[in-house]
Amino acid sequence: MSMQNDRRGAIKRLKLLTYNSKTPLEVFRSKLENEFKTVFLPNKVERTEYKYGNVVCDVLSPEIYSSNRIMIYLHGGCFSGGSRASYRDFCSSLASKSYSRVVVPEYRLAPEYQYPCAVEDVQSVFRAVFTEEQIACSLNSEPGTIVLPEIIIAADGSAASLACSLLFNLRDKYRNCIKHVVMFSPWLDVSPQSEILTAKKAVDEVMSADVIRNSCSGYTYGANTANPSLSPLLADDDMLKNFPPVFIQMGEKEILLNDAKKFCQRLIDNGNECTLDVWPKMMYMFQMADKQLSTSHLALDKVGKVVTNYTAGEKAIEIINKPVLEYSLRAES
Repeated sequence: MSMQNDRRGAIKRLKLLTYNSKTPLEVFRSKLENEFKTVFLPNKVERTEYKYGNVVCDVLSPEIYSSNRIMIYLHGGCFSGGSRASYRDFCSSLASKSYSRVVVPEYRLAPEYQYPCAVEDVQSVFRAVFTEEQIACSLNSEPGTIVLPEIIIAADGSAASLACSLLFNLRDKYRNCIKHVVMFSPWLDVSPQSEILTAKKAVDEVMSADVIRNSCSGYTYGANTANPSLSPLLADDDMLKNFPPVFIQMGEKEILLNDAKKFCQRLIDNGNECTLDVWPKMMYMFQMADKQLSTSHLALDKVGKVVTNYTAGEKAIEIINKPVLEYSLRAES
């Protein structure tokens, strides 16, 4: 099997993103870092270290980018792992595809820092980024014209709740500058009543109910998992009104998919736009298995087009991607 279609290798790699009850915390963190950390960034992306709101961040700048567009990427890692370093490779590719600078905050992790520490860090970063970008836009605009920054909020896995929590608490003047929210394989309901946690057996090739349960146990107390800041699917209608356009990308085989469909529908019902981009036969966070799956590159290409060419259209679109030709010749089963 070619390296570009090594499904078994992809699953083995992606499982390192999940924190289950059988894995000691330090082992989980070190394996994740060792597997995903890289020294050399792709596509001539430049990295600088910067403090936004007293939170250390990576700022990843591709060779060509829109001067008034910036993305804040909130990394996953089951609330307890992941870092700027382990996401540099992935976020550098995202920066190139979207022609955007990407800010990756080093927010505080559980269990040393429980909820709402990470939420507070993300809010602090957003305020600082917004202020600096607003000043830069005003300095570069023609006299008498108002140019607002174009901010993209992106997140994967457990960090989807951080992105939603940020949005739930933003005033309209800030929300209006968020042009898109991009989510990869989002965790949208981690409450005790969630469909995944109440099922007799909820597991796919990478994710499981045990991972979600174990990750939340170190992040907050049990009853708080029904808080919309942790389970955005449970947000009331008022919290979902005037939401920026949302793009959710995930695999067809994920146990998280049904929650994503429900969340997308709730956004639509409240007058928002949402696109659910589903990739056949793909698993949780397949986009980070770019060394094993050619589909990973195609998926990020699509995200780049969404960020750079977005135009308002239908309230909701569910995209089921057709397998590329090589899959019909050499199926990934």
